[in-house]
Amino acid sequence: MHIEIRLRQQELWLLSECDIVRGYSVSTAKNGPGEMENSECTPRGWHAICEKIGAGCASGTVFVARQPDGKVYSPEFRVLYPGKDWILTRILWLTGLQPAFNQGGSADTKNRFIYIHGAPDDVAMGTPGSRGCIRMRNADIIDLFDRVEVGTRVLIRDDAL
Repeated sequence: MHIEIRLRQQELWLLSECDIVRGYSVSTAKNGPGEMENSECTPRGWHAICEKIGAGCASGTVFVARQPDGKVYSPEFRVLYPGKDWILTRILWLTGLQPAFNQGGSADTKNRFIYIHGAPDDVAMGTPGSRGCIRMRNADIIDLFDRVEVGTRVLIRDDAL
């Protein structure tokens, strides 16, 4: 089992061998693809899930520094904190597997805190808009989270396939 994220299509596919298990609409970086820290770009290439965070938390649970902060997101939060890129429900933390490309130095995916995570329900999917992470609908991240394990490989690709 592995995950494939297609940046141009804004899609995430869970695959078993070559068979599609599930497909989801996502939102990746507004700044496009890229590996450098502080770029707010989504890193490409091969990654793996290094941590699964949030098992059993309520849908919409707000995470700060990878910890649930005791709140469940509501639309009023957008008014209180305009422009915030919310991390909700579950986190699949990614680590790069390609030295000098997405692993190590200033291009290290894990040190850049790149996640697959839930987002508010009013955040558009199918169009780039994040600050580097891969956003999903809350129901979708729960479904994906329950289907994958730490170590699951993730390919983030920027091509027309």
